[in-house]
Amino acid sequence: MKLSPVSRQDAEQDLLDMVKTCLESGKAVRQDVGADGRLHIDRPLPFLCVHLTKGEKNLAARDIAAAHASYLIAADIEEALPIIDAVGQEMVKRFGDFIVLDVDELEHDILLADDSPFLPHYEVKVSSSSHGPALNAKSVFIKAVCDAEIRFRTPRITSPSSEGEVLWGAPKNALCFPWLSVRFAPIYRQPESGADYPGLRETMIADLFDAGLRAFSAFANDATSIKVSSHRALGRKAFVDAVKRADRSIDDIAASFDFLLSVTPINARHAFKEFQESDFQRAPNFLYRPLGVDVEEQKRKLYSVAFEHLEDPVLYHLYREKQQEIDLQLTMLANLHNPKFQDFSRALYGAVEPELLSLAEDVLARCPPPVQEAVATADCYHVANRARDMVAAYHEQSAEFDARVEIRDDLPPGLMVSGNKLFVSRHTVMEERRVDALLHHEIGVHLLTYFNGSAQGLRLFRSGLSGYEGVQEGLAVLAEHLVGGMTRERLRLVAGRVVGCAAMLDGASFVDTFRIMTDRLGFDKAGAFNSVLRIFRGGGLSKDAIYLRGLNEIIQHLRNGGALEPFWMGKISAAHFPVMQELTLRGLLRPPSISPGFLAPASAQKRLEKIRSGLPIAEMATL
Repeated sequence: MKLSPVSRQDAEQDLLDMVKTCLESGKAVRQDVGADGRLHIDRPLPFLCVHLTKGEKNLAARDIAAAHASYLIAADIEEALPIIDAVGQEMVKRFGDFIVLDVDELEHDILLADDSPFLPHYEVKVSSSSHGPALNAKSVFIKAVCDAEIRFRTPRITSPSSEGEVLWGAPKNALCFPWLSVRFAPIYRQPESGADYPGLRETMIADLFDAGLRAFSAFANDATSIKVSSHRALGRKAFVDAVKRADRSIDDIAASFDFLLSVTPINARHAFKEFQESDFQRAPNFLYRPLGVDVEEQKRKLYSVAFEHLEDPVLYHLYREKQQEIDLQLTMLANLHNPKFQDFSRALYGAVEPELLSLAEDVLARCPPPVQEAVATADCYHVANRARDMVAAYHEQSAEFDARVEIRDDLPPGLMVSGNKLFVSRHTVMEERRVDALLHHEIGVHLLTYFNGSAQGLRLFRSGLSGYEGVQEGLAVLAEHLVGGMTRERLRLVAGRVVGCAAMLDGASFVDTFRIMTDRLGFDKAGAFNSVLRIFRGGGLSKDAIYLRGLNEIIQHLRNGGALEPFWMGKISAAHFPVMQELTLRGLLRPPSISPGFLAPASAQKRLEKIRSGLPIAEMATL
């Protein structure tokens, strides 16, 4: 139904009254404006980013505006000005000043043919009001744009050629607040077809959004009652519904299959017997569970998840990374037993870099095979009971820690975490002195970060950010050392698996790799078989190289003065530290609610200090 002028005025006044009421009480505002606009203010802030659509759709400028914690998208200046005025007046009362950032695109880029042999500068027009803090914000914005690493093109900053290009072409006195106006060339569009360069569009949005935050931060510190420690603290402090929907969808797809279980043989004991009977000359046949996931169906679902409405470049990037990782895992499952499986494994876990292989060889050289001695052993039931005791202790610390321990027949000897479950192979027999160390590895790191990640509001932090596994395994091996349960043989095993993975990736066969592990590295036949089985599962899985790589990353992080606490917030990689710091500053993440038990003893802190002081990995054995 078409509104009469009177009813339209009433609707506009109702909107302004609602905005005023929410802002006075400090409440969030998320309200549709006109036919295709929106006002979003997730908390009171001394700025508003504005984009006027003027009938245009799918512009990057709209996405830049919508990335901010406080933005207005409206059809034209007549629709926008009353809302800007209402918001600005309330923010001036609260903060003492208020600035408007107006973002839009120039009509076209420099004429550029698809086959052009060079790429010229692209134009960015920037202007501001003469207010001192606004001029400083302008300078900060220009510097941020010039420092940004937008590939292929570099910006040329210009001023508008006429007053008509400044601030929507409105009269100078139309806005009674300081302002900053930005127009940029649409270089993310292909010159002839008009289609997007998707990667360039994403980069431009992230960089110009960041420049806007820096300008707002400078203005706030110059002119308002709030002082900003980091420009990133001015980002969003609430997840919009689109984020939560995408998060659930991605998590549902990730939960539709168990990658490690799917690629782990179910006939390990029989395979070893078969290998033994061939006098270790013929690779055994491995059997796997029937694949319980429709790979093509899950891939269709994966790429139907909508990310374009997340309104947050940081989260957009995290979910894109995770989408690509899940895609790679599904591709590997579709290629089980196929030679291509190994190639995709290399893409997922990386090759064994020369530095890592050298580190592994050094550990092996400095940790010769220990003299075999009789030690007390523990079976699967003993391990499972101790595991349940540890789970109960964490549950007392937090009722959210609700893990399950299961004994399974279809796993090789050892332990495995899947989601909120700890699986103990029925064939497990280990040194009793190693039980607590391995339980801290599995429960104190893998399960703890699962439950802490679950508490962050997004499932992504419990299923794991892309590439999290290396740091996770590094932390888990570190936990074994900190509780005094690291043996020389365990260190040798972590290093030996790197050598085995390198051999496999270089084309060595199962039998060749087994001989390297036994003849050259000195592992016993049963232990070597278990390692080589892990390396060749699925067709060649290089995952076991990440334990030593991750441990080395953690040690370097500690030696550089880094803290461990952020790692307990969820399943993250070292590369995500800046992201976690930003999301924490924005109030989107909470501190870990459950702390690792292995860090509490004074002995653990002493060992940690020795690592910070330069203790080599080869000297980390405590037993």
